[in-house]
Amino acid sequence: MRVNKLNVRNVETSYPIFIGNGAISLLNKQFRSSFPKTKKVAIIFDKNVPVKFKNKIKKQLKKYNIFSKEYLTNEKLKSFKNVNNLVEILIKENFNRNDCLVAVGGGIIGDFVGFVASIFKRGINFVNLPSTLLAQVDSSIGGKTGVNSQGGKNLIGSFYQPKLVISELSILRSLPKREMICGFAEILKYALIKDHKFFYWILKNSQNLLKNNNDKLLLHAITKSCKNKIYFIVNDEKESGKRMILNFGHTFAHGIEAASSFSRKINHGEAVLIGMLLATKLSVMKNKCSISTLNKIKRIYKMNNLPGNLKKYFSPNKYHKIVNFMVNDKKNEDNKISLILLKKIGKTTTPGSIKISVGEMKKIMKKIN
Repeated sequence: MRVNKLNVRNVETSYPIFIGNGAISLLNKQFRSSFPKTKKVAIIFDKNVPVKFKNKIKKQLKKYNIFSKEYLTNEKLKSFKNVNNLVEILIKENFNRNDCLVAVGGGIIGDFVGFVASIFKRGINFVNLPSTLLAQVDSSIGGKTGVNSQGGKNLIGSFYQPKLVISELSILRSLPKREMICGFAEILKYALIKDHKFFYWILKNSQNLLKNNNDKLLLHAITKSCKNKIYFIVNDEKESGKRMILNFGHTFAHGIEAASSFSRKINHGEAVLIGMLLATKLSVMKNKCSISTLNKIKRIYKMNNLPGNLKKYFSPNKYHKIVNFMVNDKKNEDNKISLILLKKIGKTTTPGSIKISVGEMKKIMKKIN
């Protein structure tokens, strides 16, 4: 068993991340050292998590008074109504701030449970056990929680750090390829925005990585992605500066998801893949990066048959809906759309330097698709 340990140290918080095949066996020990006053544990599962994995977690925490609940996950789970229901259950079960709330699932469960943890009695201990590649490389780290509104995705939320993150590699074997591609989107993003050496490693290994049968490749990709994310979040916890670079491709993606009513027709990672390609095409249009850079990125898309064509999901006369949701993005400070564009592989534009009006963006959308 090889388990990598990373540490996230912000100004106000510090917590470990364990990544590896067999990492879940560390749960009991980490609980005892991190939460000496905890008596009750609420475990919130994604229904898609395999029973075998659920039982392992419960066995690790058998010395505690366990309450568990399962949700069938989609973006509609992230609502005030569902938040209120879970909070009322925790109150009824007499949970206090010394107890612990554990999220076991993908990014949706992590966002939802993390938000509940942040507001329940002004903050209860929170542990994240991500079960998808997307959650392991991205959403389980950094403390962003949130729920959705009619105006868009994650417009209501908080920054609330977990006390512990454990990423078990064996759980990923249960994922279909579509879910692996969803997580791969974020892995590719970290290479594009910060790490050109990692990009060429991805170019060499992406096909085997997506086959999901090589723990060594997975361990390297996840660990490297987590290190890259930690680089951005440690000095900018509240997303006021450098951390905004992590939104490369995401402003497009959130508009795409919202315009599709968060349907299963397109998931978050697929929207991010399309968004990053659109952002790169726009970067070329704005003379921020070269055609050769775009072609290198397209090569990875082609060799792995990654989603990149918006026309597959929307007819051109619907692009205006995407733009209307993009302008509501929480990163915008005025009526213009703020974007992170690419200069070259491993380097982006400065946050806040690229702002585009709604009218111009609607014209651009027709040109870059």
